[in-house]
Amino acid sequence: MYSTILLSSGTLAIRGIIALLFGVVALLLPGTALLALVIAFGAYAFIDGVFALAAALTRRQRDGRGWLALEGIAGFIAGVIAFVRPGLTVVALISLVAVWALLTGALKIVLAIRLRREIRGEWLLALSGAASIVLAALIMMAPLKATLALIWTLGIFAIVLGGLLVALSVRVRQWARSLLEQFGRAA
Repeated sequence: MYSTILLSSGTLAIRGIIALLFGVVALLLPGTALLALVIAFGAYAFIDGVFALAAALTRRQRDGRGWLALEGIAGFIAGVIAFVRPGLTVVALISLVAVWALLTGALKIVLAIRLRREIRGEWLLALSGAASIVLAALIMMAPLKATLALIWTLGIFAIVLGGLLVALSVRVRQWARSLLEQFGRAA
């Protein structure tokens, strides 16, 4: 345990500095931060779509495969668009996220209804679908405010996280030095 912590003070500091830099960029240059979010969203939607498609293809005897495949295709397409046309996606990101949340939310509710005789706790799937639909509605009501609020929230979070990680790296470094001194005296 000690060796892992001792070797990580530099890594903690680097992670903290990167988080601080992202936070400052997000607050001062929200457009640059938005481009980073476009790339992150594209990666998430693509990976989520691939896994949903894989689940639909490998579960041949299960009910709801078509809905799951449709959800996977929607995620896959959203991810590809984000990577191929990032400039267009920056302009349309908030609408894309809202539509994605609306579609996946509706599909999850449909799947939950179809699965209610098959599994217990299907209401959790329906609830996750309802949460996605609520997110879509909030974004559609105030798209520019939603985008700016998201970027600023992530920026503030990154600054707080970065500061904490840098502070922790200093503490870990001090702790490592005190351990070395203790072992030096004991030898």
